[in-house]
Amino acid sequence: MTLDDVKAFYKEHLSPTLTNLVIVGDVEQQQIMPKLAFLKKWAATKATMPEDGKIAKIEKTRIYLVDKEKAAQSEIRIGYIALPFDATGDFYKSKIMNYTLGGAFSSRINLNLREDKGYTYGAGSYFNGNLSAGPYMAYAGVRSNVTDSAVTEFVKEIKQYSESGITDKELSFTRNAIGQSDALKYETAYQKASFLDNIITYNLDANFVDEQTKILKSISKQEIDALGKKYLPLDKMVIVVVGDKALVKPGLEKLGYDIIETDSDGKPLTML
Repeated sequence: MTLDDVKAFYKEHLSPTLTNLVIVGDVEQQQIMPKLAFLKKWAATKATMPEDGKIAKIEKTRIYLVDKEKAAQSEIRIGYIALPFDATGDFYKSKIMNYTLGGAFSSRINLNLREDKGYTYGAGSYFNGNLSAGPYMAYAGVRSNVTDSAVTEFVKEIKQYSESGITDKELSFTRNAIGQSDALKYETAYQKASFLDNIITYNLDANFVDEQTKILKSISKQEIDALGKKYLPLDKMVIVVVGDKALVKPGLEKLGYDIIETDSDGKPLTML
């Protein structure tokens, strides 16, 4: 790749037709607009957003093992491509649902793997979305010699939560914790700019935060439980383990999943 390649890419793919500009600070609009006049010289191109790629279906849960020789710990990721972003629909509600499972420091996953077992400094799970799609991901870095045990505990916690749901005490904590943290989301200039950019990017109503507050206050245990059953499909997830194959593979084989060994770029080498 040459410098000319980079220049050509920017010239072809960066365009004012695909760009938002948000400014937050101690400045008035009439002060800043003249200083932005140079942007009028930015010529539009035919650049368009690329089409969404086709997401491969996961037929059943498998382990993808990436060998990191002599690694002192293993990195674990468990998930699938879940939901695109929405501010008040299932995506937002699933983030509420996941808070008890893996979103809070006191979540079931973190209390199990960190506080109870001592496998890791931190573990959790999250839903992340954009305009087209987004992953559900459970994650942790664990000691190499407990890799298989950590995967087992992840599976146990996700399965139990999907099948049995949230408790009334956990739901009350979730409402209070998320509600109080929301009050701190818009304090800094950076946070305000991100907030405004999201409104533009996702074409949100200006009062969407008020709608989220209503959802948080009114969402029921039955709704949370139904979301867990729907959006935690443990039988159709990908498990990725990066670690010392010689040390972790024998234990992983005992878990009963197909194991696909890959190179560092994720290219399959073998399936067991």
